[in-house]
Amino acid sequence: MSKLLSIKEASELLGLKPATLRAWQSRRKNLPFVRCGRAVRIPAEAVERFIERNTIPAREPRDGR
Repeated sequence: MSKLLSIKEASELLGLKPATLRAWQSRRKNLPFVRCGRAVRIPAEAVERFIERNTIPAREPRDGR
């Protein structure tokens, strides 16, 4: 079972403002979330998958440079 992170914890891991994650939540964009009463939690696995999906690999160096 994945650990559930608060909006603040998830935003710190991603380097974003909590308001950004709240906006994504209201539009149901980018990250799934779990509602526990009035509290909103984001599965840690979802944050990890988001990072993996959005990581752009470095280019290989060209020969002769």
